[in-house]
Amino acid sequence: MSNTNRSGRGKNRRNSAASQGQGNASASRQPSQSSRPSPRQQGKEVRPQGASLSAVRPKGRARESAPIEGLPVSKNEETVIDIIGMNHDGEGVGRANGYTLFVQGALPGETVRVRVLKTKKQYGYAKMLEIVKASPDRVSAPCPIYDQCGGCQIQHMSYAGQLAWKRQLVVDNLQRIGKLNVMVEDAEDTEHAIRVLPTMGMDEPWRYRNKAQVPIGAAEGGLVGGFYAKGSHRIIDMESCLIQHEHNDEVVAKVKEIGSHFGISAYNEETGRGLLRHVVVKKAFRTGEMMLVLVTNGRDIPYKDEWIGSIREAIPHVASICQNVNKKQTNVIFGDETRVLWGRDVIYDFIGDVQFAISPRSFYQVNPVQTEVLYGKTVEYAGLTGKETVIDAYCGIGTISLFLAQHADQVYGVEIVPEAIEDARSNALLNEMRNVKFEVGASEDVIPRWKEQGIEADVIVVDPPRKGCDPRLLDTILEMKPERVVYVSCNPSTLARDLRVLEDGGYRTVEVTPVDMFPHTVHVESVAMLKWKGQD
Repeated sequence: MSNTNRSGRGKNRRNSAASQGQGNASASRQPSQSSRPSPRQQGKEVRPQGASLSAVRPKGRARESAPIEGLPVSKNEETVIDIIGMNHDGEGVGRANGYTLFVQGALPGETVRVRVLKTKKQYGYAKMLEIVKASPDRVSAPCPIYDQCGGCQIQHMSYAGQLAWKRQLVVDNLQRIGKLNVMVEDAEDTEHAIRVLPTMGMDEPWRYRNKAQVPIGAAEGGLVGGFYAKGSHRIIDMESCLIQHEHNDEVVAKVKEIGSHFGISAYNEETGRGLLRHVVVKKAFRTGEMMLVLVTNGRDIPYKDEWIGSIREAIPHVASICQNVNKKQTNVIFGDETRVLWGRDVIYDFIGDVQFAISPRSFYQVNPVQTEVLYGKTVEYAGLTGKETVIDAYCGIGTISLFLAQHADQVYGVEIVPEAIEDARSNALLNEMRNVKFEVGASEDVIPRWKEQGIEADVIVVDPPRKGCDPRLLDTILEMKPERVVYVSCNPSTLARDLRVLEDGGYRTVEVTPVDMFPHTVHVESVAMLKWKGQD
């Protein structure tokens, strides 16, 4: 699973190196280098050069596309539309004489007046000018920088509305992409229809994140740090983030204040100069321990001892202060070198009864409360009695594997990232669990080798990144034919695609439960239970 982040949980591979490669969606949103922001996105004004767009253009300047003829709306036209749904990015979906318009900030059930911003053949984008009729799910977003920040997308929607929409998002993907039979009211064929349960939400859907990854910049008066503005690398300075644990906010604020006092420079991604790139804070909810990681553009830190001393004095509950060195001109957060500046190299936390050691670059779920809910549902769907052999594909640092090992006879975990397997083995030793074995490699290569060695799985659990399962892994599952498959997903579209493959190969999807790991964002996790049809 993510980050986050799985933050959304963009769910790049959950591991020491790769899972930390990019900020997650509910923290600093980072475009890839191939889509660097335009000067206008970076806050610089771009003025036209030349009197007319129809004049002769300099070489290399892109020609503005001609208006598309025959559309019911045109650019800059104002119109009133009804919002009939919301897409996976959290944009309202409306129709203008049958033509689809996506409207940021609009909610299903609303009537809004909009200005058309951009048109394509099949759809366009519009800006909301006025809410003519508001949805009963519309609320005032409590975050003061919500309209600027790219971290949350649906704070303007009631939490009950968010949970209902996320369930419907899963249902729509199963039906549209997977062509799967989902149980609906008044349906005639319900015997083999998939039950999609209500989204499992939080009692308190704020301050749930245990990790902050904050980009640092410079402004008059010192350092700033917060989140990137939507679609840009312009940093919105932040004092408080309502989905972060309060202690994370405090640590980031103190680091900025103390760094400014000592004249620490901020990294400039355009010039490649400056020292401090990111501040990463990890908070263990159960033990209260905290880790601070300073990501720097070089090893040498001016006034290092004084800076560390001031941080320790201002934030006495920090148990570990580390430095990660990243000299590359990239939007990847972490570099290859990490060293301890003060304290331990890990902090400790629990998910349920399982203890985990958290290092600066190891992946750990950012919402520990909902992680326990998610893993509990995974164990339930695995149907374990204590006699089963379980394979955990994409095991990461062993979080799900160790949960399963409490209820199974033997668990085998496989992960392609060596550092993650090292963490997984350490966590197994930490919990004195001897009925779990971890191996480095691609699941689609390792699992067939295990089968040749006589290892037959009763249950296979998969928890892939956003791109879903490798096709060869799905083929491997169909060849092994375990009684049950439990699919943990952070992307409803790839979940639906892969379930279709497994169903065509002889499995039946019995039930899917959405889990809200990231309230106020568009991300939703799901757990699906599949049974081999021969077991029905």
